[in-house]
Amino acid sequence: MEDKRKARAGKIVAYLKKAYPKPKSELNYKTPFQFVVAVILSAQCTDKSVNRLTERLFKKYKTVDDFAQAMPVTFQEEISSVPFFRNKAKHIISSAKLICKDFGGLVPKNPKDLQTLPGVGYKTAHVVLGELFDIWEGIPTDTHVKRFAHRFDLTPERDLKKISKDLEALIPKKDWKYVNNGLILYGRYVCPGRIHDCASHPLTKIWPKAAARWIIS
Repeated sequence: MEDKRKARAGKIVAYLKKAYPKPKSELNYKTPFQFVVAVILSAQCTDKSVNRLTERLFKKYKTVDDFAQAMPVTFQEEISSVPFFRNKAKHIISSAKLICKDFGGLVPKNPKDLQTLPGVGYKTAHVVLGELFDIWEGIPTDTHVKRFAHRFDLTPERDLKKISKDLEALIPKKDWKYVNNGLILYGRYVCPGRIHDCASHPLTKIWPKAAARWIIS
């Protein structure tokens, strides 16, 4: 079973490397902490919605210190177009203050320190590390990665971190960088989550059984 999964994962990653050779988030940002903010805002929300919001938000808040000094009530109102905006506002301001206090105003470059920030878990930490520093110490699992990991029978897990660990065991570390952004882009522009005929899609051709595996949750 594991050998078959490893072989299947290898073929999937080979396609992703070819199709998306330079992994890059579609979230817009200009400063490192702005990217952290954008990733926190993107939970349960589309990148397009986040980019619409941050287009104006990031004109006001540029540096870590700008976010650390934000007024909570005002900031909540400014991000109220995204789900869970109250918690996200709290996490963003608290994270900015912690970075100013403990990390000299710089976004940490390792997963352990990043995960001490409020609202930053395994997935967010590794998305940030990969995007900002080209450091790939883990495979972040979001809804797209989870969906394809299940459809291609690469894991039986439902917990996002456990899915990440299963994928990391199947895929060589040198290729981890291609998985998250590759599957996100493939899921957005080639094979969306709604049930449809995807037998002709590149990844489905690798493992045709995926055409009948629609695991929504």
